[in-house]
Amino acid sequence: MDLAFTPQEQAFRDEIRGWVKDHLPADIAHKVHNALRLSREDMQRWARILGQKGWLGYGWPEQFGGPGWTAVQKHLFEEECALAGAPRIVPFGPVMVAPVIMAFGNKEQQERFLPGIASGEVWWSQGYSEPGSGSDLASVKTRAERQGDHYIVNGQKTWTTLGQYGEWIFCLVRTSTEGKPQTGISFLLVDMKSPGVTVRPIKLLDGECEVNEVWFDNVKVPAENLIGEENKGWTYAKHLLSHERTNIADVNRAKRELERLKRIAKAEGVWDDVRFRDQIALLEVDIVALEMLVLRVLSAEKSGKQSLDIAGLLKIRGSEIQQRYAELMMLAAGPFSLPFIEEAMEAGWQGNFPGGVVANAPLASTYFNLRKTTIYGGSNEVQRNIVAQTVLG
Repeated sequence: MDLAFTPQEQAFRDEIRGWVKDHLPADIAHKVHNALRLSREDMQRWARILGQKGWLGYGWPEQFGGPGWTAVQKHLFEEECALAGAPRIVPFGPVMVAPVIMAFGNKEQQERFLPGIASGEVWWSQGYSEPGSGSDLASVKTRAERQGDHYIVNGQKTWTTLGQYGEWIFCLVRTSTEGKPQTGISFLLVDMKSPGVTVRPIKLLDGECEVNEVWFDNVKVPAENLIGEENKGWTYAKHLLSHERTNIADVNRAKRELERLKRIAKAEGVWDDVRFRDQIALLEVDIVALEMLVLRVLSAEKSGKQSLDIAGLLKIRGSEIQQRYAELMMLAAGPFSLPFIEEAMEAGWQGNFPGGVVANAPLASTYFNLRKTTIYGGSNEVQRNIVAQTVLG
């Protein structure tokens, strides 16, 4: 196992760092570094910049218009973007549905959908979870009934992240009730402007509407939007989830937020508290360990060996680390982290009182929001079972 980067890989890192420095808008980087609210246009603006360079689909092979980077190069790209303060790429299009379309879609579907994803012009949403079907996706109840050259879709999806911005949504739908639950699921692409699609934002504890309910009431979907074969959607869903859980580890974001935690601790006067600094050190050790775990996977891929099947473990550790750094930031700021005024979040306003610095304004919101990380993408309890079965045997 070789965890050192080659001179060529270091040169690649320098190239990425220089390009991001020249092209990342300063106002967006400021928001990211200070955890201020990103608008839809902020996220789309960065996506379009990457799309013009051909890097929004940075994990794509050359045959589909991607850069054809190695696993190590993809990791270095993610790291340099995160450390520079670039918004995390909204994954539903380029990271999730695109690999499914590449692997299982036909040529017409690839030519139709991939260009809009690669350019950053089309916003995709994910239609997996339903009430009662979160970690147990095999129990989805949203029905798609074939009628001639169309499907008629009825049902509900929930916890649809940023679904209020969605233009297309990829859905797991039930097309058969025979046999095991997994055998009756299909993978369908739905235009969210279709009559009968209703998006209802869900207001969360932090005051944001990051997730949504999506309702389908006799929505007519062309059969040509079915990916692969009918009733084979479970296979395609598992392919997608392997991409999602690796992405959720988000070790590069953790490294950036660790530095933010240190800045807050110093500003709030708790850096000299040995016990508090010990907690920061423990967190940093765990982030380095997570990075080593990611690099082990990259090393296996680089050497041509079979990659470790540890996507679930990456998800578990990555999500727990996100919660820990958010909690430590709250503890560092103490009572100054508590005031929360939703309407003033974008400006970073903290109120006219001693200790009310801009850096503290988003702390409560971030803390509340990251409570979700150990639940979404398959809860950590479920992931531990999967790891036990696949890794430990």
